[in-house]
Order: sequence, then C-alpha cells, then structure tokens
Amino acid sequence: MFSEDDLLPISAMQHLLFCPRQCALIHNEQSWLENRLTAEGRVMHQAAESGKSTTRDGVRITRDLPLISLQYGLAGKGDIVEFHPPDGLPDRSIARTLKTYLHQQREVSLEGWRIFPIEYKRGQPKENDCDRVQLCAQTLCLEEMLNVSIQVGALFYGQKKHRHEVMFDGDLRKKTIETAAALHALIQSGETPRAHYEPKCDHCSLYPLCLPKTLGQGSVRGWLQRHLEIKGEP
Repeated sequence: MFSEDDLLPISAMQHLLFCPRQCALIHNEQSWLENRLTAEGRVMHQAAESGKSTTRDGVRITRDLPLISLQYGLAGKGDIVEFHPPDGLPDRSIARTLKTYLHQQREVSLEGWRIFPIEYKRGQPKENDCDRVQLCAQTLCLEEMLNVSIQVGALFYGQKKHRHEVMFDGDLRKKTIETAAALHALIQSGETPRAHYEPKCDHCSLYPLCLPKTLGQGSVRGWLQRHLEIKGEP
C-alpha cells in the first residue's frame, strides 16, 4: 500500500507508454510545452468535465470525479463515470444513494449497479495500449474506492465522435498494474532516459526540449566532437 504522498498521476501512465523519456521530462524534470494537439486535447477535456453531475434517463452521470488507489499508488480524475442503477430504482433516489455512498456512508449498497467509466481523447484510436491502460487504471481506482467489479468502459475519440468499448480483461489489467509499477520505478530513479528518435516524435509537444535527433546521437561531448572535428584531422 502506498501513502498519499507517494501517489502518481494516472495520466503519467499514458505518457510512459507513449515514451519513457517524455514521461521523465514531464514528471521528473517538470518540463512542459504545449502545441496544437495538446491544446485541442485540453479543451476537449475541459468540455467533457464542465458542468454538474446530472441524472439522465435513469443514469447518473458524474464529471471530473476524483480517483485514488492506495494499492497501486495512483490518483487522478475520471472525465465521465456513468452509474447505472438496478431496475426499479426511482430517479429521485439515484443521486441521493450515490451521494451517500461516495461520502463513505456505507449503510447503502451499490450492489446491482453498473459502473461505466469514459475517458475522452482528442484524436482517434491508437495502435498501442496507452489509452486503454489509462482507462483501466481509472477502473482499478473505482473498484478499490467503491468495492465493486467493473468489466467494461469506453474511450471517446473526438475525431471519430464515437465510443469505443474497452473490456477490462486479465491481460489489460496485468499490463496496467505492471505499468503502474514501472512508473513508480522511473519517478523514484529521478532519471531521464536517453533520447531516441522515432516518427512519432515529430508530433510531441516536447520535441524542442527533447531534441531526439540531436541528443539521440549520444553524449553532448560526442556530438560536439563530431561537429567540431576538422575533416582530415583527428
């Protein structure tokens, strides 16, 4: 179990899977630059999280819900979490039941409720698992907080305007737990991995700080030696 002082942001897991160096620049070196892509993503999240929680068609929709897991050392917020109550629960009772439960007054029960987390992303589905792992980490927090089991959630991509369901199977849970452990190890090390250029680097907002084509060639001393060397001389 982790202490509250050791909790790391869930969003850092997405950074780690995209690029360990990017993750270290942000979370170890406290470096950040914004570009058009990150600005669009920030605006989209603000839109998803804005407004109050509502009850619509018998479903309680919470926004910007604080999340925490002491077991895995994570904290963050859920863009949208839907609470689907059991059949027959009057609408007027839905919000009151959740409010009571979320304030740790456990005389009520969420047995029979279906919890459905939704994470908003600006682009489109990715080939890797970074978005799915981030959503699964939110789910692990919800399960720990609410003492429930959650089998499925969704990623909503702005370019597609469509929900993509994510099943929280054993493989995804295992990868999420391993990623959380790797994140803690990276942050505790205080180190920043060496730069390594890939085509995806061109879209990273931290490119001007990372300099993968320059620093990826080796040490700064080696780079200077190569570029200051006079042809024909050692």
